[in-house]
Order: sequence, then structure tokens, then C-alpha cells
Amino acid sequence: MLIFLDLETTGLDSSDKICSIGLISVDKNKVVSKYELVNEGKKISSKASSINHITNEMIKGKPPLKESDAWKFLQEHNNENSTIIAHNASFDLKMLNACGFKWYGKVIDTLRATKHLIPECEHFSLQFLRYELKLYKNEKKEALKCSLSMVENEFIAHNALADALYVKLLYDYLLDMKTDNELLELSFKHVLIEKFDFGKYSGRYIEEISMCNRGYLEWLLVNVTDMDEDLKYSINKYLDIKSSF
Repeated sequence: MLIFLDLETTGLDSSDKICSIGLISVDKNKVVSKYELVNEGKKISSKASSINHITNEMIKGKPPLKESDAWKFLQEHNNENSTIIAHNASFDLKMLNACGFKWYGKVIDTLRATKHLIPECEHFSLQFLRYELKLYKNEKKEALKCSLSMVENEFIAHNALADALYVKLLYDYLLDMKTDNELLELSFKHVLIEKFDFGKYSGRYIEEISMCNRGYLEWLLVNVTDMDEDLKYSINKYLDIKSSF
């Protein structure tokens, strides 16, 4: 079984919680979809609402995640024969784990796989890839195929069910490049990032900065506690290369 998953949260701090879950499961010819708002007792920040369009009024009276149908579905299929497919899967699994759910099946991360297979992309967010790879051309057809009764305004960024659909579209796109097993392997293989996409050196090669301002890279490693795993790997890699000369 393949389970395409997306979560929306009350914010991005370590104390934030899940406020929405969307999933599409495909098991042979059987397709199941679920979308739910949940209330984990954490207030949604205004910044989070501006991104996911979920307000505190919308989750008032909603059940906690453990009482949702989506939770029960994931628990029922939590085994080695199931694969969760998500964009930045480590984040989703971390948020589920914070709610007491540990996944025992396989995992495919479309974010990391895309970074490996299409490194020339300027950005790798799901919404950017939706347009860059023209996934939107097939979204309505795919929604009907998955028995999703989605109306026009549900095809918006950060609706958990819509994003689960985009994950499926991206996964299908990547399957034209690699097999399912190869995508599984790439999901756990570090990506060597060439350029910064933030800060004063945005657009500059990390290898170049390792030569002209090594101290900045060392400062990042010490002070940025929530650094992306691949960026941390890349910085260490370039620092090690220069140290070997």
C-alpha cells in the first residue's frame, strides 16, 4: 500500500502540533482518501494561518489526532507492506512521533528524491514543483481518478488533501526517472547542495565560501540548531575537502 501524506501544523517551532492531516492511499485498484482538522490543544499562530488558511475557530471542538479516522487508518496499515510518501517526510514523521505515532513501514521522501534527480531546479517546495514540472495539468484528472470531490478553491497551497495529491503527482513524475526501490534508496541518501538559498551568500557556491570565509560556515554549524540535514552534510563535506589540501 502507498500512502501519500501531508500535514499542516500550528507553526514551525518544536512545541507546535498537527492541526490538519490529509492522505490518499492506493492499494492495487482501491483508493482511500481522508482529510481532517484536529485539535492538539495548541493555538495556531497567525503566521501559520496565513500559510495553511486554518484558523483557531476552525479547529475548535475538533478531536485530537488520536481520535481521528486518519490516525486509525495509519495505525491499521502501520507495517512493512505500507509506504508513506511525503514531501519532507522526516518533518511529517517527526510531527506524528510527537503525537505518539511511530511509523514501521517504508518511507519515500519526494523532496530529497527530487533534489537528487532534478538538481537544476531553482527551488524544491511542493508548490514550486507543482508549477515548474507542470504537475497542475494533471491534478483535476488525478483527483477524479482518486475519487476526490475537490472543488476549484481546494486546489490551493497548503490544503493537506490537495498537497497529498500533489505528492502523488510528483511521485508519479519521479517514477518515470527511477524505480520505486531506487526512490526509497534516494530518500535516505544525503544530497550535496552546491549553493546557498538564503542569507548574505544566497546564490553563492558553498565550496567558494569554504575558501573565502570558512569561519561563516563553522558559525552556521554551531548556531543554526534546526539546520536542514542535507545543508549540514554539504557544509561539512566542503569543509572536509578544503581541510584535506
